[in-house]
Amino acid sequence: MTGEINTIPVAEKDRLDEAKLTEWMVANVEGFTGPLTYAKFAGGQSNPTYRIDSPSGSYVLRRKPFGPLLPSAHAVDREYRLIAGLYPTGFPVARPYELCTDESVIGAVFYVMGYADGRNLWDGTLPDYAPAERTAIYHAMGDTLAALHKTDYVAAGLGDYGKPGNYFERQVARWTKQYRMSETEHMPEVERLIEFLPRTIPPQERTAIVHGDYRIDNMIFAASEPRVLAVLDWELSTLGDPLADFSYFLMSWVTEPEGRSGVKGRTGGETGIPTMEEMVDRYCAATGRDGVPDLNWYFSYNLFRLTGIVQGIKKRIVDGTASSAQAEKSAAGVYRLAKASWDFAVKAGAE
Repeated sequence: MTGEINTIPVAEKDRLDEAKLTEWMVANVEGFTGPLTYAKFAGGQSNPTYRIDSPSGSYVLRRKPFGPLLPSAHAVDREYRLIAGLYPTGFPVARPYELCTDESVIGAVFYVMGYADGRNLWDGTLPDYAPAERTAIYHAMGDTLAALHKTDYVAAGLGDYGKPGNYFERQVARWTKQYRMSETEHMPEVERLIEFLPRTIPPQERTAIVHGDYRIDNMIFAASEPRVLAVLDWELSTLGDPLADFSYFLMSWVTEPEGRSGVKGRTGGETGIPTMEEMVDRYCAATGRDGVPDLNWYFSYNLFRLTGIVQGIKKRIVDGTASSAQAEKSAAGVYRLAKASWDFAVKAGAE
């Protein structure tokens, strides 16, 4: 794995109107000059993402999928607002150029941002790196997350970016609703989780910007140093409990190495990948915490949420609107995710 950011030829169903897009970019993207060419980034099943190349440089376009969508899903307008708020603070996000809500340009709402030229790492075990490099990369990820959670979101113009009240309460309700709207069959474990999670919600002690999908493949690292250049894919971001993000990041430590973010059994000692305890200590020191509560409930919640997300992908396959060939494979993971979520719920006291 070289860390190259791969693009693929654009399928007919994902093609963009080059003439209209070029005209829009000339009018809205500072410094842009045509003509343009484009390719689609490999991976990603939610908001189709393209690399745009032109004489003035490289850009990234993210759009909503074509076709019928669930309410509140694929909110690229919210994603753009967040990036535009964070960029001036110095937090590592791509430069925001413009949001287009006029669907007549390419057939969907989209935005354009700068292209972060660096490495995209998919395998959390970092097989191509020396132990010291792995340590530095993991420290960079943890420190960047801590920096996000310390960002003054009111000063960034994001004081109303999330709703008041307990974040987990809202999220459990949201993903239950999304699951119900995408339901394709009865799953007993999900039914038990829908009963257990709402009545065992932990108190919320802090509020921060929450990314919602913070893992190694959702960031671009500098080409030759262990530094995060840009955190990507803010579709699930909101204001909420920072422990949601941090526990989701820690899911990698309880997930089998599968060529993605999982590093279970590959941490500590000579691997160079910090143990979960070391990551917790470093994050707590950076954010002024005394420690974190029992994580089993949080792990169960994160897997329940993923169950809801992947069930949505499964439903889109049934409806024919999924945007990636990987979607079908992901959908098969619904059963595995639901079982894993219930297993952590049992560790958290569910019966």
